[in-house]
Amino acid sequence: MFVAQAHSFVQQARLAITLAWIAGYTNILTILTCGHVTSHVSGTTSDFGRAAAEGNWRFAAFLCFLLLTFVSGAAVSGFATELGKRRGWESIYVLPMAIETLLLAAFAIAVEVLSSDSRVHGESLLVLTGLASAAMGLQNATITRISSGVVRTTHVTGVLTDLGLEAVQFFWYLKDAGKSLAQSRTIDAARTVGSQATSKRLLLLASILGSFALGAALGTLAFKFGTRWAMFPPVVFLLWIIYQDVSRPIAEIEASDLIGENSDLDLPPEILIYHVRKDHNRGGKIHRMPNLLVWADLLPKSAKVVILDLGEVTRLDENSAIELRAALSKFDAEGRRLIVSGVTPEQFAQLSSAAGGALDPVSACSDLELAIARGYLLLHH
Repeated sequence: MFVAQAHSFVQQARLAITLAWIAGYTNILTILTCGHVTSHVSGTTSDFGRAAAEGNWRFAAFLCFLLLTFVSGAAVSGFATELGKRRGWESIYVLPMAIETLLLAAFAIAVEVLSSDSRVHGESLLVLTGLASAAMGLQNATITRISSGVVRTTHVTGVLTDLGLEAVQFFWYLKDAGKSLAQSRTIDAARTVGSQATSKRLLLLASILGSFALGAALGTLAFKFGTRWAMFPPVVFLLWIIYQDVSRPIAEIEASDLIGENSDLDLPPEILIYHVRKDHNRGGKIHRMPNLLVWADLLPKSAKVVILDLGEVTRLDENSAIELRAALSKFDAEGRRLIVSGVTPEQFAQLSSAAGGALDPVSACSDLELAIARGYLLLHH
């Protein structure tokens, strides 16, 4: 879940539904235990301006503390993600999510240990709100980066704004589709409604809003029936998804023996060959695809045609297909070509359907020899 970018609507919706409820849950718990919001900072900033204007410097300092902890959480996310990227970690987003889990676990323990009176005063208030605020800043920054700015899970102001804009676009689309239907007297226009980007965007925004509200409702019920243990469910859930992410093996990309000085093939340096290998040190029949965009960034700029052999890949799931399509698009944008070899007819169909749009047949080959021959032709043309 945290290995690659969320390139598709399905991946982005999964992120929103999975994590927005945690923000709603945490936010309502900090309101009920401490009397302050922490998942979003618009109201906090407004209160800070008011407190400063009224000369209430103690309250203004507290609000400034909340703003700084939120920003600090976002900064920690950025640092941890960049550290993982520079060191070549396979799951570069697991570390910031693990830090968020630790922060929320500390918050949950503090709620369990501290009395209701001490939670709203002095150092206890700072500890509780600071932990929750930092965790929310960290989550928002991490999910924003995974989704390339499409999904934000800790506040709904932007979500509602986008929802209103997209609703208008959807209205005009339905109106235009109705005119087309009346003129053509076919149902083709109506059939395309569900596949339109606007309708998918509406579903994504609604899922974020609904998930956040669901988290707030669940947090309220948990606080009502078991205050001291109310914060532990999201912590356990985060631990579970991190375990699922870490425990599933990730395939490895290795340079082929067919290139280099010891190779029988005299390939030009503009053609490179790589193999996707199973991680034989870790069990599991199903392997995730590594972050192909990071791999592509590390390739030498002199490579004009890159062949990626999937000979060991027996199953290509939806996320792997989307990751491959994103890599193909990246190579095209850079004026280079990526050829995927060892592709079965079923895998070709998956690649064609991933992220929408037909796949160029030149980009996929059934075997490595054909891919090499095609690479020569592409290089010469």
